[in-house]
Amino acid sequence: MRLSIEEGEQFTETEILIRCRRTDGQITRLIGLLQTFDQKLFGTKDGQTYLLEAEQVLYIDTADKKTFLYTASEVYESPLRLYELEERLASSDFFRASKSSIVNFNGICSLRPDFGGRMQLTMSNGEQLLVSRQYVPYIRQKLGL
Repeated sequence: MRLSIEEGEQFTETEILIRCRRTDGQITRLIGLLQTFDQKLFGTKDGQTYLLEAEQVLYIDTADKKTFLYTASEVYESPLRLYELEERLASSDFFRASKSSIVNFNGICSLRPDFGGRMQLTMSNGEQLLVSRQYVPYIRQKLGL
């Protein structure tokens, strides 16, 4: 892979152009990273609202009709519903893992098959999540399995 950067006063905005023989898993992942790079989410904690980079969020979960954003070390409550966050993050490396959770693919440290066709994920912060069997094919496809 070759990387080129052009700088100049004539450029009014940043443009990223990817030239490749074919779009493979590596290119798709790169596109996902670029798309989450500038996305912002917000959550509340201790009465304060925080602006978060989407790439900081490892996973999103719902409990008791509330939505929570989990980073490496903090948990924030989001006013948005899970489906709204899923729509907002659809073009990035986030995917639905179950009825109640969305996972950042880039936050996965390891994965292993689980009972009943499910899959267990270990996130970079050590948390373990289950992927429902209906969402496992997405992960297999993403990994090229």
